[in-house]
Amino acid sequence: MERSRKYLTAILAILLAFSACSGTEVQIPVPGEKLEEKVEEALKYCNANKLNTSYCILVDMSIHSGKNRLFVYDFKKKKIVINGLCAHGNGGGSTAFKPVFSNKVNSNCTSLGKYKLGIRSYSRWGINVHYKMHGLDSANSNAYKRIVVLHSYSPVPEYEIYPYGLHGVSLGCPVIADLTMIEIDNLIKGGQKNMLLWIYQ
Repeated sequence: MERSRKYLTAILAILLAFSACSGTEVQIPVPGEKLEEKVEEALKYCNANKLNTSYCILVDMSIHSGKNRLFVYDFKKKKIVINGLCAHGNGGGSTAFKPVFSNKVNSNCTSLGKYKLGIRSYSRWGINVHYKMHGLDSANSNAYKRIVVLHSYSPVPEYEIYPYGLHGVSLGCPVIADLTMIEIDNLIKGGQKNMLLWIYQ
């Protein structure tokens, strides 16, 4: 616990430095601006590709990294049931405020597109659980080869930290807080089909 606090303190200090150097005001999109459109398309995709039609995970990379931008949507209840912070990859010149996207191996960048969440496996980070990610688009076709997985990392806060942002905690994986991962893990374990995770901008 003490080590986690030290990590978090160090990360927040770095975030503060990034924020101080940015010198620009960041516009924060509202989740609802794109969510309704994405949800409709996601449900059609899940039905057509025999994926889970109870829930999907949407990650809006146009939202500042210090704001909640990962949303678990319940298709049946027609609402967001889980949300949280999500780090993007730190490669390619990415900053806490502006992600750079790439599908290249060793790029350490996030890849946009739809993913199928695969098997549950052991992780060295966070709650020690990760889910394999299989890229379903040309923009993320190398995800499995790159070992891009959904996992948590204990220093990632369970609350919004804007105007600060997350940086340096991901090599391309969607990295989330431990509590968020626990909640998502419980949903996925109870499902009968693979879940869709869609990263978009």
